[in-house]
Amino acid sequence: MSLKNRIQEDMKNALRAKESARLSALRLLIAAIRQREIDERIELDDTAVAATIDKLVKQRRDAATLYDAGNRPELARGERFEIEVLSAYLPEALTSDEVDRAIDSALTESAAAGPGDMGKTMGLLKIRLAGRADMADVSRRVRARLGN
Repeated sequence: MSLKNRIQEDMKNALRAKESARLSALRLLIAAIRQREIDERIELDDTAVAATIDKLVKQRRDAATLYDAGNRPELARGERFEIEVLSAYLPEALTSDEVDRAIDSALTESAAAGPGDMGKTMGLLKIRLAGRADMADVSRRVRARLGN
């Protein structure tokens, strides 16, 4: 079963179980997936769905941080609940060592020699690590290795 189908089945189950908060988070996710499919005129595969989920999780983290800073703990709690629901569909996160090995492999494969090769290297890594690693952290690590 594809990831998208699993999400749709879980949404139906949440509807039947009358889990309104979970249902809301899953509807949000399905709407984001459909919007991306319409915008790009493609059918999203599991990797693209995971990238969409990862983007939504990052948005929720940012929102929770802002709500905490604004002394709105009830709204921050809601965002954190959505993070839990959405994170269940992401593949298992890679360890720091696994990310380092992927970076080494991409640097070798792209024959990166300096900061000008950052784009080629990140292009390879984005495909391999989508939804499994924080790409901002990966970018920082690659930049440090390329001497930028």
